[in-house]
Amino acid sequence: MADNGKKQIPLRVSPKLYEALAAWAEDDFRSLNGQIEYLLTECVRQRKKNGKYVSDEIDVPPDLDIS
Repeated sequence: MADNGKKQIPLRVSPKLYEALAAWAEDDFRSLNGQIEYLLTECVRQRKKNGKYVSDEIDVPPDLDIS
């Protein structure tokens, strides 16, 4: 396997979150892995742009119906 400079990390998500991400990835014509990478990249860009985290309560889980 060629080394493309990317790191591999294990990621565990709830079944509901997995299904939501998979559906979103399909809508955007991306693989699930590509969608997760895209979303993480956008979050990092937003943080750099604002100079702070998106939420002041970063450790508090958002109130979403996906867990």
